Amino acid sequence: MAITTNQLVTEVKKMARKPLSVGAGAVLTAALAVSLVFHESSMRAANVNATPIDDNSVAALTALDRAMEAVAAHVGPAVVNVQVTSKGSEEETSQEGGQQQLPPGFSQFFGPNGPFGGSGQQGQGRRFQQQQQPLEHGIGSGVIISPDGYIVTNDHVVDGAVQVKVTLQDRRIMNAKVIGVDKLDDLAVIKIDGSNLPYLQWGDSSTLKPGETVLAFGSPFGSFQDSVTRGIVSAVNRENPYRDDLRKPGGYIQTDAAINPGNSGGALVNAHGELIGIPTFIISDSGSFAGAGFAIPSQIAEKTAQELIAHGKVEHGYLGISIESVTPENSQFFNLKEATGALVSQVTPDSPAAQAGVKSGDVIDQLDGHKVLDSSSLQIAVSQDNPGQKIQLGILRNGQPMTLSATVGEYNKPATEVAENGSGQGGGNTGKLGLSVDDLTPDARQQLNVPADVHGAAIADVRAGSPAEDAGLQPGDVVVEVNRKPVTSAEQFASAVQATPEGKALLLLVWAKGGESFIVVQPQSSQSGM
Repeated sequence: MAITTNQLVTEVKKMARKPLSVGAGAVLTAALAVSLVFHESSMRAANVNATPIDDNSVAALTALDRAMEAVAAHVGPAVVNVQVTSKGSEEETSQEGGQQQLPPGFSQFFGPNGPFGGSGQQGQGRRFQQQQQPLEHGIGSGVIISPDGYIVTNDHVVDGAVQVKVTLQDRRIMNAKVIGVDKLDDLAVIKIDGSNLPYLQWGDSSTLKPGETVLAFGSPFGSFQDSVTRGIVSAVNRENPYRDDLRKPGGYIQTDAAINPGNSGGALVNAHGELIGIPTFIISDSGSFAGAGFAIPSQIAEKTAQELIAHGKVEHGYLGISIESVTPENSQFFNLKEATGALVSQVTPDSPAAQAGVKSGDVIDQLDGHKVLDSSSLQIAVSQDNPGQKIQLGILRNGQPMTLSATVGEYNKPATEVAENGSGQGGGNTGKLGLSVDDLTPDARQQLNVPADVHGAAIADVRAGSPAEDAGLQPGDVVVEVNRKPVTSAEQFASAVQATPEGKALLLLVWAKGGESFIVVQPQSSQSGM
């Protein structure tokens, strides 16, 4: 209307500026005609705007609104706000008044009468600076997946958590416990005490198609709980653009439903209100929503959550190969008729793939008789296989088909496990410390971002509720010393633990998050049955 009005006024001004020789009557007549047209248009617009559009004319839009409202009402109560207090960087503080300040449990190691303190002037002269770990606070989202309070979220939401609180849609605030985390897939399960809680059922992400409507739920920026946004599936089976670990599977769902910081761990649902993805990261120059959000598909998240609930950890299948997708550009160099499959670029020596006969330059185009479309789909499938499982690989070698049999290994399987009563035989993380360790290999060092001058045994797993967890130890920490003696391998660590008298506490020097600190661990008694 404004554009039309401006155009009419302009025309009148043009006509008024014309020389009188044109005829004043003609100008007046034209101006009057324009005025009548303007008045009639205004009255017509007023009449149209005065009456709402009838239901029949907008039935499709209102039906869509009602449908989205129904989905939001169904999903919203199952999506929670997750507030985390976590350990920050370690800092040294000065000693008060020059006196030796020892936290509880340390005096037996550093006191003048302790085993490492000495009894003479040298022992009394020892100084220990107390390590203080400032706490950091973060907020994310989570999804209740069972009526008794199991919640799935991202590992990076609860990473390093010393306290987790959950706020429900009805504003109840409840304490939560971390049941288990899977850093490879960036997933975690936490638990609140409850019954008959609202929860979501898993959907099948493998059926998603680009263009399909999806809704994202969560707490963007940590302050806007119960937020819902609508969009479409922009793409499926996206590879991880942040390849900090080449073995991390992709398969991400890309969506334009608005996802912002704080949405991590929330819900991505389909039109039926089924959980088909866990929002986990965005790609943006500004750090906020820019139209490209990514979610872990339910195809991965559901099984991971089930494993964490059942066992507290996830055992990922492992072949020991580096792969990339076959493309139209590289397919011609491998005598391929189709640009599909996973191209093997490297085979780790003595790995399951090497033992099966896989070679660099092979193209894996089938897994157990099923077509392999690209590297991402193969990564997901193998990652979800159980270690020890027999699989059949369909190989194209220089264009010639063949079948190889392989036994799936375990991703990052600990080389040495501190088992029950420190026996070192089996039992996983069920021993007196409740942890398992692995050698700090070059691969592990790179994955954990451990400096070259740090040597020790990398903690691979920590049992929930164990002495190791109580002491604050986490997977990825590196044990540098046991009882003031250096350890450079998982085997040395296990030997040092076994050599410690029954019932005696252990002093560990641990590297974590860029710094080292001493940690006292009080092992469980052999009579505890743990």
